[in-house]
Order: sequence, then C-alpha cells, then structure tokens
Amino acid sequence: MGFAMSGSASDDSAAILARVMRSGEPESLHRGSVVITKDDEVLHAWGNPDVAVFTRSAVKPFQMLPFLERGLADRYSVSNAELAILIASHSGTDEHVEVVRGLMKKLAVDESELRCGPHAPYDLQASIAIARAGGKPKPVHNNCSGKHVGFLRLARELGVDAERYLDPTTASQQEVKAAVRTMTGTAEGDLFVGVDGCGAPTFRMPLVALARGFGRLATPRACAPERVRALRAMLEAVTAAPRIFSGAGRLEEALLTSFPGRIFPKNGAEGIYAIGLAGTGLGIAIKVDDGNERGYYPVVVALLQRLGFMAEVPKSLERFRKPPIINTQKHVVGHVENALS
Repeated sequence: MGFAMSGSASDDSAAILARVMRSGEPESLHRGSVVITKDDEVLHAWGNPDVAVFTRSAVKPFQMLPFLERGLADRYSVSNAELAILIASHSGTDEHVEVVRGLMKKLAVDESELRCGPHAPYDLQASIAIARAGGKPKPVHNNCSGKHVGFLRLARELGVDAERYLDPTTASQQEVKAAVRTMTGTAEGDLFVGVDGCGAPTFRMPLVALARGFGRLATPRACAPERVRALRAMLEAVTAAPRIFSGAGRLEEALLTSFPGRIFPKNGAEGIYAIGLAGTGLGIAIKVDDGNERGYYPVVVALLQRLGFMAEVPKSLERFRKPPIINTQKHVVGHVENALS
C-alpha cells in the first residue's frame, strides 16, 4: 500500500504537542504531528499523520535486518550487547566504545574503515575525559558507529568494496532499503533516500509509515520466519542491554528498564521518536517540527498513559513527564508539559 507524500516539517496542519511553562505562564510551543497505529490501521492522530519526515536513526533496527536475516549474528556469535550497539544511537562512553571495538574484532572490521566521521560523545563526562586527555573524538565515538560496523560486514558478504559500503546503489544498501520498505509498507515512490548525519542513507517517508513499522517491529506478524527471529532478537537485545542501546539517563534506557520486554523505543535526530509495544500491534511515531527532542519527552509519557500501557508513571520517567526548566542559579523555574488533548 502506498502513501501520499504530503506535508513538510512546517506543515500548516501541525498540532501543538508540548508547551513550555515559565513561572507558571506559557512561554513557547512545540508543534508537530503524532500518529498511533494498531495492526497497521490508524488508531489516533494529531497534526498530519501523512507528513513526510526524515526518519533518521529511528529506522536503524530496520536497516540491520539484512545483517540478521543472513545469519551473520549467529555466525559471528554476536552478543546481546553487540546486537544492541548495531542498532544504537549510543552515548560514546568508554563502555560503548569497548562494545563497538569488540564487535569490530569479531566481524573483522578495521576502525580505519569506518566512514561515519567523529563527533563528541553525547555523554558529557566522556566528552570532557577525551578533552582532558588531550585527545579528539574518533569515528568510533560516533553514535552510529555500531551500525557502520554492521554495514561494513554486510557489504563484504555481498562483494561490495569497503569504500562504497554507504553508497545507496550498492547491493548491500539496496537490501537495506528493501528491508526498510517492507517494514514500513512504503511504495517505491514514497521512500526518498537522503544522506544522514553519519553519511549513511536515510529515508524520508510518511510519519504513519514509521508508526506501522514499529508496530510490526514489536509485534511481528505475517513475516517470514527469519524476519520474526530477527525482530525478536532485537527486542531481546535492547531489553538486555538498554544502556548500550542508548545511554545512562536517556529516555530509551528509562523506558526499557521500566517495561522490560514490552516496549521498543527508538529516537531519531530532529525531533523524531518511534515506539512499538510488544504483543499489541501498536506503533507510535512522533515528529517535533522544530527538531527539539524536549518537545516529545512529555508526549511519549502521556501517550503511554493514554493507551493504558502504564497505570502510574514510574520514577525513572518522572523527569521526562515534565522536564524541568532550570536557570543559571540551578533553580527550577518552569517545565515542559504535554499539550495533546
């Protein structure tokens, strides 16, 4: 089934998702779109569910399906932590780097082959430690480095030259694109291929397609046996290693540790968030138009409550329910709150 590629990041039909409050009064608004699907059908929507969005890192689990379905994780004895790093947007801590390098050793990938480029670790302390030691971030610190290791191994399996492993026209990236298409139910004309922040192909599609994909990710139905095994393995991996999949104190870690085995959350840059709820057929996709991730924090918590997924907000999610606004005196002077009715 295809979807009309309507709308843009500044679509006039966007809804108010979150409200920034200061000293008890509204200060700013985060607009965007939200869609919830159940068994591929739209259950709820705010804003424009068909708005075309770059899904960024949210589709990493779909991008790694060819690696898993070819049996490479079994062949190379990939652990849960290593599988989690393959689909992670990690924080670049020493722990993350150690897992990435261990995976590279198993898959016979050299660090010099990574073409993701360096950036400072998301983890502030890890970034400070590198600077204090007089060093510079390396590609292995890039939040996408695990995915690139997997891409390199897949390219080799298909006879693709390592220097071209990110080329969207190669056999390996064509398999990746096909996996993204089948998981999200997008027609060829509905899937625009762009370039992500790490240099890998990224995909622009209707927001509803991302929600449907995450519904299928967490609740595999009508899939080939090898795909069902791959999807279940990813859910098991992120449940077993939530800090590796994300980072300490981040929303994904909080959700996975609060609801082990029941939820598959994934962030993407520029205000993208997607969730699959295991065993329910439910998928959620969010796009904050201004790209600020704080705009989806309270929305995620509110949606999970709305769906009856949690009776009470666990302590680990309280700071995401109403993210505090803190001034330079370290006083709480406001918060961000959900604005969806």
